Amino acid sequence: MWCPEGLDEVEAELLGPAEELKGKEVLEIGAGAAQCSRWLAAQGARPVALDLSHRQLQHALRIGGSFPLVCADAGALPFADASFDLACSAYGALPFVADPRLVLGELRRVLRPGGRFVFSVTHPVRWAFPDEPGPEGLSVSASYFDRTPYVEQGEDGQAVYVEHHRTLGDRVRDIVASGFRLVDLVEPEWPSWNTSEWGGWSPLRGNLIPGTAVFVCERD
Repeated sequence: MWCPEGLDEVEAELLGPAEELKGKEVLEIGAGAAQCSRWLAAQGARPVALDLSHRQLQHALRIGGSFPLVCADAGALPFADASFDLACSAYGALPFVADPRLVLGELRRVLRPGGRFVFSVTHPVRWAFPDEPGPEGLSVSASYFDRTPYVEQGEDGQAVYVEHHRTLGDRVRDIVASGFRLVDLVEPEWPSWNTSEWGGWSPLRGNLIPGTAVFVCERD
């Protein structure tokens, strides 16, 4: 599942038809509890789930799976050049780094020529609106062009959560500058069957403004 809207890889085939994933070596970055890797393994792929958070990978270990879990920085991937056929990330890693080109450059390095990288992030336009599911979340409250990161601090004043804003143009330029070709940009519409509310996500907002941007990239 690529996003809260419910875009399912079985239907979207952004990584390719499910039947063609068998035997493919796939790197998931920002894997969290490795839900995507678990699905990939069920299709016969050979995934590796990578996350910076040891605690998240402990969740993945408890859930189970026969694929490797790697605790490492997405900006310094501990893999040889051209190690993977595909790479993916569903709301992982890229929104949380100040220099996304560092991560994209590492992904290009470890992908084989022609390899595909698909990643989803919060649609950049959402940054201009409050993160509220109701009507209050439909009025612009900030500048879309303000790239000041969102930061949460602990009691000691240290940052405990940081999310970086990139405009749509920033994302495209990062991709191209890192040696990828942008194959597709998917902006999933809110489906009629999805009646759930989660955080700032809701049918009300989803029917009016995009919530997710999915970038489909290939290494030239």
